[in-house]
Amino acid sequence: MSATENADGGGGTVAYIQHHLTNLHTGEGFWTINWDTIIISILLGGVIMWMASKVKNNLESGTPGGFQNFVEMILEFVQTQVKDSFPGHNPLIAPLALTVFLWVWLMNFMDLIPVDLLPTLAAGLGIPYLKVVPTTDLNTALAMALVVFLLTVYYNIKIKGPMGYLKMFLFHPFGKAAVPANMVMTTIEELAKPLSLGLRLFGNMFAGELVFLLIALLTLGATISAGLLIWFPLQVVLDLAWLIFHILVITLQAFIFMVLTIVYLGMAHTEDH
Repeated sequence: MSATENADGGGGTVAYIQHHLTNLHTGEGFWTINWDTIIISILLGGVIMWMASKVKNNLESGTPGGFQNFVEMILEFVQTQVKDSFPGHNPLIAPLALTVFLWVWLMNFMDLIPVDLLPTLAAGLGIPYLKVVPTTDLNTALAMALVVFLLTVYYNIKIKGPMGYLKMFLFHPFGKAAVPANMVMTTIEELAKPLSLGLRLFGNMFAGELVFLLIALLTLGATISAGLLIWFPLQVVLDLAWLIFHILVITLQAFIFMVLTIVYLGMAHTEDH
């Protein structure tokens, strides 16, 4: 459903925004399944696997091509972040950090596709709703953050032992004299990690999507007239400016998610909290 079509149908700006922010879903409440989020996330994961397979099958030991150079640059960048932020060695951390960075970036990148393009194509195929940016779905951001959180709990117990992990709740941050306060503070601190990790990503991407929708609304309901000749060029200019800025935003959000994942897992690998 394009902006103009929505206006012609009498839906107005609210209906237009609601339509673009509605997932293709089944079920209600807790049992709701957002199929567009799941399918697009899987497809983007497949893109990462295809890229990895392509690099593996076309490795050049002499003078590598441009694509291999680009991949090696990303690998070196992620490896540097792991070395700077993670104490010791764990063979899982670097591949996990690389996967998180690439997957989150690709999901964020979907926000740069014109907001009406894929939903309009989907409508032509009989699909009423299509929300194309998985990270604007709170379920996606919190699910990834929850996986990171569960990994930190696992490594906390593995490295510190069950009693060592329990002592972290009993004696941090105020020492043995304030066990009840320590338990409350440390529990809040631990639960805040996945919440802040997921909500930061969701909030920034959701806000970016709204800006693109608001820019698209500049020509909502416009006809071939002098008004359209004024508003459409302005929309193009604003879209281009926000797109250029948003490239930095999507990259920064992927970077922050990756770095915090490394930091949280690094904290789980240290004996001290």
